[in-house]
Amino acid sequence: MNKNKHATKWAALMLAAALGTASLPFNVLQAKAAEVMIAPEDIQQAIQELSGLRVMQGYQDGTMGITNPITRAELAKMVVLTFGLEGAAENQAGLTDVNPNAWYSDYAAELAALDIITTTDGRFNPKGTVTRDELVIIVSQALKRDVKSVAYWAERLREGAGHVTRGEAAYLLNTAHQAIPSAEAKITSVRALNTITLMITLDAPLTADNEVFAQAKEDFVFSDGLALTNMPRLKTGSISTYIVPTSVQNQDTDYTLTYKGQKAGTFAGSATKLDMTEARQVAKDTFELEALKSNGVVDYGYVISAYSSGRGENAFVLDENNRADGKAYQVISSGQGREVTITPEGGQPMVAKYVPFTQSTDGKQEPKFRLPEGQQLTPGVTYTVTSDWAQIASRTFVAKEFIPLEMVGAEAIGETSVAVTLSEDPGDELFSGRSVELIDAEGHKQVAVYKYSSRKGAVGVFDLTEGDDKLRAGTTYTVTPVGEWAKGTSTGLTLN
Repeated sequence: MNKNKHATKWAALMLAAALGTASLPFNVLQAKAAEVMIAPEDIQQAIQELSGLRVMQGYQDGTMGITNPITRAELAKMVVLTFGLEGAAENQAGLTDVNPNAWYSDYAAELAALDIITTTDGRFNPKGTVTRDELVIIVSQALKRDVKSVAYWAERLREGAGHVTRGEAAYLLNTAHQAIPSAEAKITSVRALNTITLMITLDAPLTADNEVFAQAKEDFVFSDGLALTNMPRLKTGSISTYIVPTSVQNQDTDYTLTYKGQKAGTFAGSATKLDMTEARQVAKDTFELEALKSNGVVDYGYVISAYSSGRGENAFVLDENNRADGKAYQVISSGQGREVTITPEGGQPMVAKYVPFTQSTDGKQEPKFRLPEGQQLTPGVTYTVTSDWAQIASRTFVAKEFIPLEMVGAEAIGETSVAVTLSEDPGDELFSGRSVELIDAEGHKQVAVYKYSSRKGAVGVFDLTEGDDKLRAGTTYTVTPVGEWAKGTSTGLTLN
């Protein structure tokens, strides 16, 4: 018998031990093992882990019943105990088909009150079974993790069976238990993906407080002048691996990372620049760099847990080697604080800065960069864009004359906000970084700045700058764009 047959027999015997059915013929055991895509040893390990946590218990005959369909009552108890949800709901839900004295009563009421398990007209249906899709949603809500990640962990569960078994539920819950955030998380590995991006794995995910940029800057400290440039972002489908943006690395430097005051690892700086396809003008003072997924370059927004629900079909999962569907990808991390150099033919170079929230919008990977205040691209002049973090295949363009869009309306939407409407959709967040001036009949001036990501078609929301007076009811304002990003004036804006 070869090695693979030995492994198959051993796996089947492990399954038999868990089932309490060691007397079954070996060919039957093989068939039962084949029904479950999860390796029997992985189910056994999950059961041992959950049993140790007092999450899962066996039957009176000493078996775990891992091939039995799990009931909603059984699942409720396991979910509450896996994620420590006892007492999490302010008020328990009243359930019409659950005996208050039943062993599962409190667990069912807890999850129903938290909207983690759905009920119909107050009925919990404790003896009902659960499909794979239902289990994914339940675990996602209990863990407060994106559905795409949990669905990725559940890929090894059978499809089309109509119900999830106790063993399959144990496997998924044990995986999700490892993904519970911890304030005590420690870094286990760090490596550079490219010259501005690290991939850092911890033994547990960070808490929301530890992910915040201000806190992360204190916690993640690098040697040799390297700096964190934005918050670390948890990869979709991973347990606790993060995409971490840094300032530009030096390929000749071995960096040391200190996390919360403790040395956490070393890594070699990367010389790998991101492959960008083309530089092109999009406004009088703004240009963009294009990157294509078809060329193996993906924006981090499509592969991180925080954004997965908002990116629709563009969101996907990269494995631990940053591969998907047999293809390896470069990852563009956050553009915050990024700069490139743009040089007019025969002129002096200028530093253009990234326009926030323009990195990947409208399904495109085209981060925008804006010239210094007061500078514009001169029509007919050839410009060349260079970068210490990006390799741009087509890095020159001839500037064109851009006619600004017309501002056709402005409407007060509160004491501090104005909705500005242009003659057409500017696309790709070109509102970003812009402002308008509001002047009342007495000549009093106020400035409102575009609210990032507020654009809906041709309309963008502008908020009064901090410290400015609120808009006054009954007062009429004239609204004018600041600079040449748009033209026209809207009169008659009145706060009711």
